[in-house]
Amino acid sequence: MPIQAPDLASPPGDALWFLPLGGCGEIGMNLNLFGHDGVWLMVDCGITFEKAANGQNRVEMPDPGPASAALSRLEAIVATHAHEDHIGALPYLYSRFPKTIYTTPFTGGVIQEKFKGKALRPNINWVNSYGSRQIGPFRVTWLPITHSTPETHALLIETPAGNILHTADWKIDSTPVVGPAFQSQQFSSKTLPPITALVIDSTNALKPGHSKSEQLISEGLRRLIEQTQGRVIIGCFASNIARLQSIGSAAVKTDRHLALAGRSMTRMTRIAKQAGYLKHEFPEIPLSDLGYLPNANALVIATGSQGEQGAALSRLAVDEHPDFALSRDDLVILSTKTIPGNEAAVTRMIKGLRAQGAQVIAADDHDELNLHASGHPCQEELDHIYNTVHPYISVPVHGEPEHLSASAARARQHQIPHQLVGKNGDLFVLSGHPSIKRGCLKAGRLKYDPNNKTLIQV
Repeated sequence: MPIQAPDLASPPGDALWFLPLGGCGEIGMNLNLFGHDGVWLMVDCGITFEKAANGQNRVEMPDPGPASAALSRLEAIVATHAHEDHIGALPYLYSRFPKTIYTTPFTGGVIQEKFKGKALRPNINWVNSYGSRQIGPFRVTWLPITHSTPETHALLIETPAGNILHTADWKIDSTPVVGPAFQSQQFSSKTLPPITALVIDSTNALKPGHSKSEQLISEGLRRLIEQTQGRVIIGCFASNIARLQSIGSAAVKTDRHLALAGRSMTRMTRIAKQAGYLKHEFPEIPLSDLGYLPNANALVIATGSQGEQGAALSRLAVDEHPDFALSRDDLVILSTKTIPGNEAAVTRMIKGLRAQGAQVIAADDHDELNLHASGHPCQEELDHIYNTVHPYISVPVHGEPEHLSASAARARQHQIPHQLVGKNGDLFVLSGHPSIKRGCLKAGRLKYDPNNKTLIQV
């Protein structure tokens, strides 16, 4: 039987609850609720993209309706980093719970940009790395962690009923190109209070070994670029600021100027520069100046690596880009992993790029060239964090069921006493005897209708 609304509206003072509405049993669309002493704290509020009947991407997000009792007692929102699957739903849902958003300068800048043109503006409380805030009964501390976008933070959430370490998205990178290296000591038992529950990103829990460092990608791109006589066009995610810096550094080392193709690329680089990133080794010129450069000195960073219609790469593939066209001496590098579900669109785009005469090299097909690095931990990294933090409870999230089970198995190998594997809508009881109240509420989705500008239940 589903738990009654009054229970969700008033978590007891000795309780510590975790209620995911998105991102548990799936990759993306993260929305996490932590309950204690009569109130709730939201961590992240993201979207995902699904294919619509017309083949275009459709924006979907968690449906907060079933959790209205908990959200009526929401204290605040914390945003861990600037990826769409963690903050992308805020412009759509914020009017339903217009609470203060606690986050860091870069992530806050991206959030503010997303609210441009909206009637409701977000109230943002700015926090720096290692900063702490008392948010109702929750004391939250921001611990920097390595990922593919700046200022990604794990959260230490302390309460009288227990302490949670929420990793957000993470990896162990000792040589990142943006931000500080992974600081293992900050997650040791000598530094942290006893951790009741580790809520942990488990995206790559099925992959053995260790994720690649972003520094390897910078070198891999440099080697490939310096072998090319014509222009180089690199497709990557605009929010992957680490990758943009890797490309910029490779451009400097190969005597190339770089131009940006795509609105989101231009917007994200502007926000990054305002926050202090991409200030060095990023020799940017206007896209309109591209034609004045010898091909051997030109590099373009383009949107659309997932085959999105209307993005820069797709327009180049059909020879409809307004600023330049491909030639047979050009090299297109896809410095991303193809997201499951996008394979057909990416294949179609690659075929079009090659039809324009360009050579195309995709990271998916050439792992040995080091053209892409995941921002999530593989098994050796999971082993390290479990062994270092050694929580009482492991709560794998940010993964499909097989990823969560694999992460829990790693926890058992390190003698973590409890592993709670659940899904969206389950209530995880972290205080007292750990347990899961399965199906506490019906976790659904909303989709955005761009024609009517409304949200519709999926």
